[in-house]
Amino acid sequence: MKVVTVAEMREMDRRAASEFGIPVGILMENAGEAAYYVISGEFGIKNKKFAVVCGGGNNGGDGFVVARKLHSAGAGVTVLLLTPQDKYAGAARQNLDILNKLPVEVREVRSPGEIKNVLAGADVIIDAIFGTGLDRNIEGIYLEAIRQINESRKPVIALDIASGIHGDSGREMGASVKADCTITFGLPKTGNLLYPGYARGGKLFVTHISFPPSLYENDDIKIEIPEPELLPDRRPEASKMDFGPVLVVAGAANYFWAPHASAYSCLKAGGGYVFLACPKSLTATVAKKGKEVVLQPQPETAGGSIALAAKPALLELARRSRLVVLGPGMSLNEETQQLVCELTAEIDQPLLLDGDGITAVAAHPELIRQRRYPTIITPHTGEMARLTGLSREDIEARRIAVLQSAAVDLHAHIVLKGSHSLIAGPEGRIFINTSGNTGGAAGMATAGSGDVLNGTIAAMYCLGLGIEAAIRTGVFIHGLAGDMAARKKGPDGMIASDILNNLPYAVRYYRENLKQIAENYYDTVYEV
Repeated sequence: MKVVTVAEMREMDRRAASEFGIPVGILMENAGEAAYYVISGEFGIKNKKFAVVCGGGNNGGDGFVVARKLHSAGAGVTVLLLTPQDKYAGAARQNLDILNKLPVEVREVRSPGEIKNVLAGADVIIDAIFGTGLDRNIEGIYLEAIRQINESRKPVIALDIASGIHGDSGREMGASVKADCTITFGLPKTGNLLYPGYARGGKLFVTHISFPPSLYENDDIKIEIPEPELLPDRRPEASKMDFGPVLVVAGAANYFWAPHASAYSCLKAGGGYVFLACPKSLTATVAKKGKEVVLQPQPETAGGSIALAAKPALLELARRSRLVVLGPGMSLNEETQQLVCELTAEIDQPLLLDGDGITAVAAHPELIRQRRYPTIITPHTGEMARLTGLSREDIEARRIAVLQSAAVDLHAHIVLKGSHSLIAGPEGRIFINTSGNTGGAAGMATAGSGDVLNGTIAAMYCLGLGIEAAIRTGVFIHGLAGDMAARKKGPDGMIASDILNNLPYAVRYYRENLKQIAENYYDTVYEV
């Protein structure tokens, strides 16, 4: 399913009118009709009382249509106007005029007390205050209305996006409605899916409101929620080498988890054979956690990291491997960082850079640009800041734009880790991962969870998926394993080994429930 920015949605509205003769009034009517059907299915309508809280733009107009539909179905409806009636224009004005001719109570709010009284008598609240075009912090009566909606403890339905959430970044503009569900129109907006906007919106329904498919399936729209990939069958006659090998180069003194997790996540997610190259002094400790990987002890620096002298042996191992994972827990030792840079330039296999590997190449982006084979980079926000030279704050404010630019510039696949991780390809396409929701998003914010991701992606590649599909599927299954761990333990106290140990179950669930996952994007986005 495609996902749009606010500007792209406006362009869809414009084209709907100019190319297909579908004016704003019809789109507004269809939006209200679609919202009505979702409300009917989720909450019921007859004999219920609804408070529809409306702002001054087209989002308020959507609210007027919904109010009319609810009234016609036998519901009690009170409409609260946070903007004076004479300020409404266009299709919103027309729908307000219709509403004023019906026996529906329409109140201009003049004091906070009016809002409180109406909300207290409602069974369900409709949030039609702000749409996706909000670009300033909320204040005044709007801020008070949002506060009272959140304090009402009533079910809340948001139209298009939870009011107060930025339509592009998902950031909260001072305050925001906490909705139980959101009905978005045309296509999901990026703010519907990026945190904290996603968490504020509740269950997300998407309605196309009569847009022709040529608009919402347009190849010019580069952002999307990916459809799940079918995993190749695991042939009974296959050998371990049919699912490998993978080379993991990781670890340094005091970094025992990174090499173990990166290697074992590959095996637990379906990989068949893993070489683990780590400093010689670490091998005995790492081996105690399990002996299924093939350990490759390497010469080390005085500080306990892999020495530059390991390069010839590592290049030979890389030549024997399908994919190389380089960097987890390798330290910032100068000699080791040089080793990472030289390996990045000379490894002629698909390469996944993570952790200290990203730090090593951040000052030498040409090493990535010049590679002949696919490069995967899996940064968190801090590592993305080093890679791009931007501040964390700038990245958080423009996650998609920054990621898209970096992937095109470096000609690399980049996974920007976080709640609803983002995946970018060299052509500028962006995929929004939708797993990691049922507690997983909170619980996965723990040391070492990113190391588990490395091997999961590698395993998907060894199972037979192409690079781009392996990345998307690996990120999804990693989040799914996090969800499973959270359901068992809760997000508090979850550690990375819980994610690691749930990988086999996540892969099995994915194989057995692919149709269900494809239909509702893993209980995240519902198309109606």
